[in-house]
Amino acid sequence: MSTNRSAPVHGAIGGVLAATAIVVFFLIVDVVTGEALETPAFLASVLLGREGVGVDLGLIAVYTVVHYAAFAALGAATGWLLERLGAPAGVLLGLLFGFLLFDVVFYASVALTGVDVVRVIGWPEFLIGNLIGGVVLMTYLGAVGVARGRSWGETLAEHRIVREGLIAGVLGALAVAGWFFVIDLFLGRLLYTPGAIGSALFNGVASPAGVEVTAATVLGYTLVHFVGFITMGLVFAALVTRAEESPPLLMGLALLFVTFETLLLGLVAILAAWLLDVVPWWSIALSNLVAAGVMVAYLWQAHPRLRQEMARANDPSLEARSGSGGANRA
Repeated sequence: MSTNRSAPVHGAIGGVLAATAIVVFFLIVDVVTGEALETPAFLASVLLGREGVGVDLGLIAVYTVVHYAAFAALGAATGWLLERLGAPAGVLLGLLFGFLLFDVVFYASVALTGVDVVRVIGWPEFLIGNLIGGVVLMTYLGAVGVARGRSWGETLAEHRIVREGLIAGVLGALAVAGWFFVIDLFLGRLLYTPGAIGSALFNGVASPAGVEVTAATVLGYTLVHFVGFITMGLVFAALVTRAEESPPLLMGLALLFVTFETLLLGLVAILAAWLLDVVPWWSIALSNLVAAGVMVAYLWQAHPRLRQEMARANDPSLEARSGSGGANRA
C-alpha cells in the first residue's frame, strides 16, 4: 500500500500516461483520416481563442503542455481520493472515469467557449479517447497499489456516501428515463426524447427534422444521462450525510437542487434551443422534480438520524424531553 504522499505522485504519473494514450489515439485517428495533427490543432485554437488558424505547431505545443498539466493534476487528485476511499482501481472504474471526463469536457467547452468540441471532433472518437485515458489511469494506479485490492461490494459496504450516491443517482436517472418513456409512448413517438437530445448532443442537429432515433443517439445520451445523475447523487448523498451533524445544511441542499434544475434547462437551451419546442421546458422541469422526489425519498429513508434531528428542530419539546430523560437516567 502506498503512503499518503506517494499516492498523488503515482496519480500524476498515471495522469501523464493517460494523457499520452489520448494523444496517441487521436494521432492515429488523424493519420487514418488524412488530417495529421488536426485534432490538437483544433483544440488548441479553441482553447486559445484563435479559431481558423490551421495546424500551427506553436499553438499545438502550448495546448500539449496544458493537456499534460491538466491530466497530471487530475491524476494526482484521483490518486489521493482513491487512497482516502480505499476504492479498487481497475478497468471498471476507468470506464466510469472516462464517461465522467467526456461529460465534463463537453459541458465545459460549450459553457466556456461556446464551441461544441465533441460534435466537431466526433463523439464516438471523443468518447473512446476518454475511455482509453480513464482505463490507462486506473490500471496504472491499481498496478502500483495506490488503492487496496478489494471488491466493489466491499468498497460500497464500507463507504456509505459512495453507496448511497450511486443508488440515489441510478434511481433519479431511471425516474427521468421512465417519465420520458411514458410521454413518448403516449405521443406515439417511442424513444424520441433521448433520440432528439442524443442527436443534438452528438450529431449537432439543428432542427427537429434532423432527429435520428438510433441505437447510437439513444444509448449515447443514456450513458451521459446516467453518469450525470450518479454524479449529482454522490453530491446529494454527501450533503445529506453532513446534514445529520448540521441540519441547517438542508437549506443548502434545497438551493443546490434549484441550481440543478436551472442548470439543466440552461444546458438544454445552450445545446439546442429547438429542443424546447419538441421537449417542452415544463416536461423537463417536472421530470427532474420526479427524479428529485425519488432521490430525496431514498436518502430520507436511509438516514433515520436526520429525521430525528429534523423532528427535534421542529418540536423543541422533544429536545427537552430527550434532555430530561438523559438526566433521569443519570
